[in-house]
Amino acid sequence: MLNIAVLVSGGGTNLQALLDAQSRGELKSGKIALAVADKPGIGAIARAEKAETACMVIPRREPGFEDRVLAAFREHQIDMAVLAGFLGILTADFLRGFGKPVINIHPSLIPSFCGRGFYGLRVHEAALEYGVKVTGATVHYVNEIPDGGKIILQKAVAVQPGDTPETLQRRVMEEAEWKLLPQAAEMVAAELLREKENRQ
Repeated sequence: MLNIAVLVSGGGTNLQALLDAQSRGELKSGKIALAVADKPGIGAIARAEKAETACMVIPRREPGFEDRVLAAFREHQIDMAVLAGFLGILTADFLRGFGKPVINIHPSLIPSFCGRGFYGLRVHEAALEYGVKVTGATVHYVNEIPDGGKIILQKAVAVQPGDTPETLQRRVMEEAEWKLLPQAAEMVAAELLREKENRQ
């Protein structure tokens, strides 16, 4: 079984979706071995603690953030990383230094409403402003371009009359994000596990 690290910046609902999938046996090729919170006091920390998952707080705005994360990954022998509501942009140096897959969940159907500056409610505000009838979520590999990596999974979600950014955000999370992220994590972990076994 692989060791998975999850990077979080907020309430941790996507982390919870991963932990729940793990407890149901749906995420079975890897286990959540570490949660990294980029600021203290966020809800994701309490979720990790409740699940008895190792959790570290490494403030993103302090010098040496990426080096400290890489050191934590080495310490916990991390095989892949998941960005689950993580608001930072990882550098090419970090991705090279880790050298293993990193995946991210984004709350739109990439290539719509994505890239630098598109996160949280801003994505849903833009979708409503533009008048799209369908939005959704995307899980993709992370590269040095924000939201620019290869797509792994997508799921569409209908925009309803009278939606606000908040109601649309909630529906995208419930109908797409919380389902897609565990599925994609298992897909990537299973593939990595197969590669690892073939090398042995």
